[in-house]
Amino acid sequence: MSRLARSALHQIRPGLAALTAAGAVLAAGVLQPPAAASAPRHASRALGAGAPFAGGAPSAVRTLTDRLTTPWGIGFLPGGKAALVTERDTAVVWKIGLNGSKKRVGTVPNAVWHQATQDKGGLLGVAASPTWNGTTDKDVFFMETTAGDNRVVKMRFDGTSLSGYTPILTGIVRDTQLNGGKIAFGPDGYLYVTTGDARRSKLAQDKKSLNGKILRITRSGAAAPGNPFGNRVYSYGHRNPQGLAWDRRGRLWETEIGLTTWDELNLVEPGGNYGWPACEGVCEKPGTTNPKFVWNPDDGGVPAQIAVVGDAVYASTLSGHRLWRLPIDSTGQDVGEATSYFDGTYGRLRALARVPGTDRLWLGTSDRGPGMDLILTVTVK
Repeated sequence: MSRLARSALHQIRPGLAALTAAGAVLAAGVLQPPAAASAPRHASRALGAGAPFAGGAPSAVRTLTDRLTTPWGIGFLPGGKAALVTERDTAVVWKIGLNGSKKRVGTVPNAVWHQATQDKGGLLGVAASPTWNGTTDKDVFFMETTAGDNRVVKMRFDGTSLSGYTPILTGIVRDTQLNGGKIAFGPDGYLYVTTGDARRSKLAQDKKSLNGKILRITRSGAAAPGNPFGNRVYSYGHRNPQGLAWDRRGRLWETEIGLTTWDELNLVEPGGNYGWPACEGVCEKPGTTNPKFVWNPDDGGVPAQIAVVGDAVYASTLSGHRLWRLPIDSTGQDVGEATSYFDGTYGRLRALARVPGTDRLWLGTSDRGPGMDLILTVTVK
């Protein structure tokens, strides 16, 4: 296996005394994170030439707001004083302030979620126009799973309520499980969209298909200028990508959920082929790009979303029940040794975003049951 492959293996759980102390702090409303366990690098993985940047670890976490049902996406409004938060199962959108204030602002029409099939569709990602101000620009965007497809839609938000409904990109094949769903505006002002392969793995390698891709589109849904294949496709060969974040040098990082063996953290380049379905994790297939980090799903993996604070990538995990920190090395092309936090403390973790202009994260729990989920605020120092 390539030296770039490594797995996040077997974290040491805190002892009974540490858990008792953590419970006492939780009762006071603020948790100091349990001592983090460093993930051993895979035995065949040698440290790269660039040394990891130091600093930037979680120092405290507290509940920002509660009584949510499976929050999926967090999209901060320009100015960073509030975010729109989507609920996957209910199609409800909340406006949440930095002080934890919460107001229901509406729903997104046509989103479909089925509990009986443990559907992973429904209302997914959210992103506000980079120039949104609630008056001359009211545009906010969502990705949803409808009865017939996955689609990106535009609505109007005046700061108080949602209105209108305009699909801008339709026909993305839907699935009960592999839908992707993350949307985010990049530094270039274009909208990036992650799509799953809908369990039709051949679509991931078909550059004419919208599935198994990272797409790059305009606010009207057209292909963004400069895309590598002259259509909406930015990168391909993805199985179920759900995390997108740019570092301060403008590089795009992505997480995706694998099949049975490896989940991935990728550094995405335009036109890149990330290997699926021929590759899960690292492989030597010509023309493919290897991940920068891999997790085993049973050892802290199944990464959901990511955010970048300073020179570190943070990744929430579903089955892993923890938050990972992966320091970007000085070359900007690799990551150093990973460290996990909150192992098992909050259960499944999904929604994740950096609070603009700060060293804080918002982190959402997932799948606790109706009205049982939280948004946590994590201080990074």
